[in-house]
Amino acid sequence: MSRPVVTGTQAGLVVAGFGRHVLVEKADGERVICHPRGKKGQAVVGDRVRWLPSEDEGTIEKVEPRDNLFYRQDELRTKSFAANLDQVLILMAAEPEFSENQLTRALIAAEATGIHPVIALNKSDLTEPFGRAWTKLAPYRAMGYQMLSLAIKPKAADDPGQTPVRSLMPLMQGKKTLVLGPSGAGKSSLTNLLIPHAHVLTAEISQALNSGKHTTTSTTLYWMDAGRSTALIDSPGFQEFGLHHIEPMHLAGYMPDLKVHAQDCKFYNCTHLHEPGCGVIAELNRSDSASSISASRYRLYGELFAELSQTRY
Repeated sequence: MSRPVVTGTQAGLVVAGFGRHVLVEKADGERVICHPRGKKGQAVVGDRVRWLPSEDEGTIEKVEPRDNLFYRQDELRTKSFAANLDQVLILMAAEPEFSENQLTRALIAAEATGIHPVIALNKSDLTEPFGRAWTKLAPYRAMGYQMLSLAIKPKAADDPGQTPVRSLMPLMQGKKTLVLGPSGAGKSSLTNLLIPHAHVLTAEISQALNSGKHTTTSTTLYWMDAGRSTALIDSPGFQEFGLHHIEPMHLAGYMPDLKVHAQDCKFYNCTHLHEPGCGVIAELNRSDSASSISASRYRLYGELFAELSQTRY
């Protein structure tokens, strides 16, 4: 049963999070520093909340029901860090070479939460590295994932920086988009391009919270329009991205290339690793034509299955 609304609370939206403190935006656009009541019920960026004013700060009294919740983990604990998302933009780069492991983890996390993922490959102006990276992404295009090519900071262009704006803006219109990307992918450049005053806003938030040294590890929502209907959510990198909240037996269901063949398995509790009559293994070993499951994807599945099984014992 949900807790009743405390008298005197106001509606708000969490737009930034720094440790236990969050920044809540009121309906009129004013922002207030708030902290959770007690140790439980930590609000995250994107949460709709009821908060109670107290002098110059506020207290989060209730987190409204969420449409979805996006997780990341480190080795010690699960961290929920963004809620009520419409899509996740996974930004990779042609150079340095992206990690298929990181990409797969991010896609599985999005699939498990029912959030639409978009893969964007940056540095299309680097012809040879981009060609190799685009080829490496062929299995993901075959699975039906939406994919974009970008040149956020092109080496030479008549209209620098405008291509990503033109291709991304229609996709982001009217939505809350979480941008994920490893170091070197161009995430900061993209944020600064789409939100020209992002660094100013971050500095203001940092000053308000008196925690400047923590700003680079926070998650922040930036409005892209005056009507506050389109938002970019900038997040920490996902070098430590984990999936500990996912049951290993559900893993194949979040990998489209495996899911379609898992329906043909003889046993309902098939792990797709060694069982007879496994539809996934049969597809992987077919001799009449190329398998629709790449060897690298199946290897990642096995590694993730072992990892998720281990975390439960």
